[in-house]
Amino acid sequence: MANAAATPETRSVRLLKVGEQVRHVLSELLARQEVHDDVLTSHTLSVTEVRMSPDLRHATVFIKALLGENEASVLKALRTNTAYFQKEVAGRLKLRFAAKLKFLPDESFDEASRIEGLLANPKVQRDLGED
Repeated sequence: MANAAATPETRSVRLLKVGEQVRHVLSELLARQEVHDDVLTSHTLSVTEVRMSPDLRHATVFIKALLGENEASVLKALRTNTAYFQKEVAGRLKLRFAAKLKFLPDESFDEASRIEGLLANPKVQRDLGED
C-alpha cells in the first residue's frame, strides 16, 4: 500500500518543531545577510515553510522572494550556498545529523491568488449567491 502524502495533520509534532527551528535559523541567516552572496544580499527573501523527512535527514525549504522577482537566480544562489546553510543549521540546532536542504519556490501564494481570482469571477459569484 502506498503512503499518502504527508499533511500537517499526519506529520508528527517533532517533525513540525524541528522544521520550524530550521526555518527560524535559515530566516535569521538570510535576514542578517550572513551569506556572502551578492544575489542573496540584494533580495529580500522569506522562508515560508520547512518540511522535514521522517528521519530528519532531509529538509525541503520553501522560499518566496519579495514580489517574486528574479526567483530563478535566487534559487540558484541558494542552491550554490547549500553547504553553508547545512553547516549553520547543524551547528545551531545540534541535531544528530545535518539535514540535507533542498530549496524550492513557494507556489502557495500564486495558487491562492489564482483561487481568489476564480472566486471573484461574476459567474462564480452568481452561483455562490444562490442557496
